[in-house]
Amino acid sequence: MSDLGLIIVSYNVSDLLGECLRSVFASGGVTAHVAVVDNASEDGSATMVKQRFPQATVIESPTNGGYAYANNLGLRLLQELPDPPHYVLLLNPDTVVPADGLRRMLDYMEARPDVGVAGPKLVLRDGSLDLACRRSFPSPYVSFCRIAGLSKLFPRSRLFGRYNLTYLDPDREAEVDSVVGAFMMVKWKAFQDAGLLDESFFLYGEDLDWAYRMKEHGWRVMYNPALKVLHHKGESSRRNSKRATSEFYRAMLIFYHKHYARNTFPLLGAAIVLGIHLRSALARASSLLRPASIKGG
Repeated sequence: MSDLGLIIVSYNVSDLLGECLRSVFASGGVTAHVAVVDNASEDGSATMVKQRFPQATVIESPTNGGYAYANNLGLRLLQELPDPPHYVLLLNPDTVVPADGLRRMLDYMEARPDVGVAGPKLVLRDGSLDLACRRSFPSPYVSFCRIAGLSKLFPRSRLFGRYNLTYLDPDREAEVDSVVGAFMMVKWKAFQDAGLLDESFFLYGEDLDWAYRMKEHGWRVMYNPALKVLHHKGESSRRNSKRATSEFYRAMLIFYHKHYARNTFPLLGAAIVLGIHLRSALARASSLLRPASIKGG
């Protein structure tokens, strides 16, 4: 039985995928079943993996069905193994894992039986924190603070800075609502409880929804900054920034309707939905002027 079932979904980032896989296979002390799901890339990514990393399983999707769709292909593969792994790791191809990173995160979760999900401190190329690596669920209030710009105006406020938990010390362990799918380690039992990712999400929100469902089953979600992972963020989505922008706000709407709409006062709900649509329109207009600015996550 493998310690870890590791799934990497890749779309037209062959060079970064190669760097990521080198770091994964150099990470010692772990028995891992590595599955690379190629989401209909056009840059030879699948061929590169087969030639340079024959120890990985390559799943070639005939269509780009989105992030949740592709990860589910990998999850179903793991479910079919005679002895499924103890843990699942969703890992982006634009990450670089430290030499002992996988073992350290496994040890962290092994020591905490009630933790179903954990993620590391993700840092960008300039050394700054990837704010998406620890998040609150986009409740009506949290969504309002995001849409109204209050979370950016008052990032250190516990009242307004909940979207990315920007008031927390980035070097302190914390229980959070969700970590990001760029590096999301999940206990196999927590995955069994929650089931597969929701494929109605295309690019964003599926990790939040997955964590939400695991927390409904009593699992804790932890941010573990003792492990630091490099994230070359948003390379795939940057190449189709208009689609990425639309999917970000579409994911907010899906999450709201799925988890909050039925318990939200109708007028407030209508205001939230209208606000999301307005912010989406503004962001799309901005992306037309600055098409390389959308980084995703």
